Amino acid sequence: MKLLLLNGNTDPAITERMAQGARGMCQHEIVPMTARFGARYIASRAASAVAAHAVLDALASEIGRDNPKGYDAAIIGCFGDPGLEAARECFPIPILGMADAAIFAALRLAPRVGVLTGGAAWVPMLEEFFLLRGLGPDKVRVAAIPPTGDMIAREPVKAAGLLAETARGEVARGAGVILLGGAGLVGLDALVAPQVTVPVLDGLRCAIEAAETATAARQLGSIAPSIGLSDALAASLAG
Repeated sequence: MKLLLLNGNTDPAITERMAQGARGMCQHEIVPMTARFGARYIASRAASAVAAHAVLDALASEIGRDNPKGYDAAIIGCFGDPGLEAARECFPIPILGMADAAIFAALRLAPRVGVLTGGAAWVPMLEEFFLLRGLGPDKVRVAAIPPTGDMIAREPVKAAGLLAETARGEVARGAGVILLGGAGLVGLDALVAPQVTVPVLDGLRCAIEAAETATAARQLGSIAPSIGLSDALAASLAG
């Protein structure tokens, strides 16, 4: 499987870190790409809005309408999933978002999820993201450690201790699973999990698994057989 991993931030070091992490999580071909304009690391609604434009711009240049490079799926490597819904409208392959894929993977494991991220500004942004998916604080609680995601990426071991401490607090509040949210937090599940008594999920790993599922569904045909449809409509529903 060939996956496009698009960093909605403009920091190439984050892109490379995510690509290395992704290659350690799977055997697929990972093609990394960095947004060509926008914030170095998204930490505001305005920066996220710009990133949505940058994500569509990047996907258009790399995938286009006909996907000539043969990608099986694309992952928006930014936990707020900027441009996700618009990208799904525009491009002919599955588009996965780290937050969207990971939260539903987490909810399959436990009825209450603690989402941990970097930087306090992300807390209300992610709360709104989950509310749009019908997930209120009874299902998903968002907490942040003070360092932003780019700072976490520069000092991952130090950040892992802060994340583990915060995770234990969320477990005490009823979280049955912890989800690490943010491009800068990729790979830290291995450091945090031994310090926590519940499962710890990595957003990128969840997105890769969702891409595998989406690709398999496309290959097999995700629509159940129907009766009485015209050949043209049946073919359209199947693919």
